[in-house]
Amino acid sequence: MEDQPIDSWDQQEDPGSGNEQDMSSELSLLNVNAKPFIPNVNAPEFVPSFAKPELTDSSGDNTMAPEVTEIEEPATVDSSSMEPVEIFEDDETPTPPSEEEDKEADIVPVDAPKSSPVIGKKKAPQAVEAKRKEPVNVIFIGHVDAGKSTIGGHIMFLTGQVDKRTLEKYEREAKEKNRESWYLSWALDTNQEERDKGKTVEVGRAAFETDRKHFTILDAPGHKSFVPNMISGAAQADLAVLVISARKGEFETGFERGGQTMEHTMLARTAGVKHLVVLINKMDDQTVNWSQDRYNMCKNKLLPFMKKVGFHPKKDVFFIPVSGITGANLKLSAPEDCPWYTGPPFIQYIDELPSLRRDSGGPLRMPVMDKYKDMGTILLGKVESGTVEKGANLIIMPNKNAIEVLQIQVDDCESERALAGENVKLKVRGIEEEDVLPGFVLCEPTNLCHTCKVFDAQIVILEHKSIICPGYSAVLHIHNAVEEVQIQCFIGLIDKKTGERSKTRPRFIKQDQIAIARLELADVICVETFKEFPQMGRFTLRDEGKTIAIGKVLKLL
Repeated sequence: MEDQPIDSWDQQEDPGSGNEQDMSSELSLLNVNAKPFIPNVNAPEFVPSFAKPELTDSSGDNTMAPEVTEIEEPATVDSSSMEPVEIFEDDETPTPPSEEEDKEADIVPVDAPKSSPVIGKKKAPQAVEAKRKEPVNVIFIGHVDAGKSTIGGHIMFLTGQVDKRTLEKYEREAKEKNRESWYLSWALDTNQEERDKGKTVEVGRAAFETDRKHFTILDAPGHKSFVPNMISGAAQADLAVLVISARKGEFETGFERGGQTMEHTMLARTAGVKHLVVLINKMDDQTVNWSQDRYNMCKNKLLPFMKKVGFHPKKDVFFIPVSGITGANLKLSAPEDCPWYTGPPFIQYIDELPSLRRDSGGPLRMPVMDKYKDMGTILLGKVESGTVEKGANLIIMPNKNAIEVLQIQVDDCESERALAGENVKLKVRGIEEEDVLPGFVLCEPTNLCHTCKVFDAQIVILEHKSIICPGYSAVLHIHNAVEEVQIQCFIGLIDKKTGERSKTRPRFIKQDQIAIARLELADVICVETFKEFPQMGRFTLRDEGKTIAIGKVLKLL
């Protein structure tokens, strides 16, 4: 009974103060001169017995063999197909590695402790590089409500990027808001405000692949209030898709003065897009009913404007009649709906376009499109030329901050390097997120991009009611940078027919005139001459919500 544990400390009898002599005798037994305990940090790591290699003593008995065999070779797994996992300790001498193990050993960090298990993990960066498809950025432009997001969403469904269950969910939610025809656009318009109003605000992004190419869809907003967002998207684009509504009344509204059809086309051309695909959408509408006459009328009205902007009607422009709701002529031809159209469907046509020329061996130029903070500084952009590699030390201009690339993601897939033309997400060290602005450019330390505040440029006045004099201020959009600019003076006028420059300096310029002007920026930005690097040498001038002029940089001062 004495050894039975008590239920509460209240039942414990008070032992009293005890005997002082017994206490002193107990203390005298303690070794006060003992050495302090110091842990051995270099001791080999503890390895369980079942993980140790087979140990064979001198007599030949292998006491561990049955246990190891039972764990390492289960009956359901073919051990010949498994990769060996080798664990070395300090007192063991490893056998000479094979060629395959040599490749695996290169992946292990140099500063890994010897006592830690070395588990080889196969990586084949060379194989990944070989499988890379050509990246192509496709921007969808056009007037508001032309069907850009709906076509983009349907392409995502047809290429398997959005499953049927997700679309059915979107359709149910759209019906609850009495917006049944909007459900396809919700694949790209992910913002709740965009879904409620049915208007794209930010440039939506999505990707799909064909056998030859990797396409990134840039869904530009069509409303005139969000043209600056469209310009930032056009700066990333390689190919433009102009979506036209064939519905009676809608085509006329978008193409007339004040509509976005003309402005978007001109801005895409200014951004460097050389090829334009025109999708005549809503051909299934009751007012159109796949009418060839309506299709030809839209086409004939658009072609003279395309030629004026700078697109060659036969080489650079291609027209396709489509329906964003039914998906006709997007992935597959629709001979039953549109027997008079014999050309290829949209996806097949853009897949068969000739490859774009990329300068992966040139100097690194990556304008920053956006940035945010996520366990470090994340920079987003498109590599215009050169190559970015993991661990590279770069300079971000114009601040000349030295940064180190910690991680590279190409279309949300981690990679060891990014090539020219690819959309990348870089995790960098050496700069804070608030110190980076859109329009900053990543460069190699040995080949920095130019920065300036004053430059000479050739500008074309597109739309302005009154004359423009020195001292006129506007907003400059160049690659991803947006900066206030002022015209200092005019150097000369250029004759449209002959291309000759006038000898006298004009005091003012007006609409449809071409002039060479000296521009002064409010702050220093990254810029190159159009001749040396076109992607960073073309710009747009905007004022009061309208595009006033387009131009190209001739000389940096």
